[in-house]
Amino acid sequence: MENTAVSKAGRIIALIGVILPLLMIGGMKFTAVEIEALRPLIGGTPWLAWMYPVFGEAGASYVLGVVEIATALLLIASPWSTRAGVAGGALAALIFLVTCSIMVALPIWEPALGFPALGPAGQFLIKDIALLGIALVILGESLNRLNRSAT
Repeated sequence: MENTAVSKAGRIIALIGVILPLLMIGGMKFTAVEIEALRPLIGGTPWLAWMYPVFGEAGASYVLGVVEIATALLLIASPWSTRAGVAGGALAALIFLVTCSIMVALPIWEPALGFPALGPAGQFLIKDIALLGIALVILGESLNRLNRSAT
């Protein structure tokens, strides 16, 4: 027997748990501190490094910030708008898939200790696996709602 109150609370907290980092970290993308912090992440990842010649360091950070904040706003609207849920869920999944992919390109283990001790990059990025999962749940539920409304 499903406890709907617990499930509903879990869904709300999960949604807030994706929205808050997107808003807060997205907002930080417009600061010198975050522009500097992104340098090794973007510069050290071949599939993201193209952003620097195209946008510059600050511009790349600003583009990411706009995408993250726009995604958060779509997710905020998702309980009332199925299409916002689909778009927000898809964008969030893409954002967190990309950030998870950085763990493949950069050393994430603490050099002195090795696996499984996470270094600074690993500590920063490991949470994005859970955020990717939540984004996929939001996308899946929104797609289900869209399919139900189409029939």
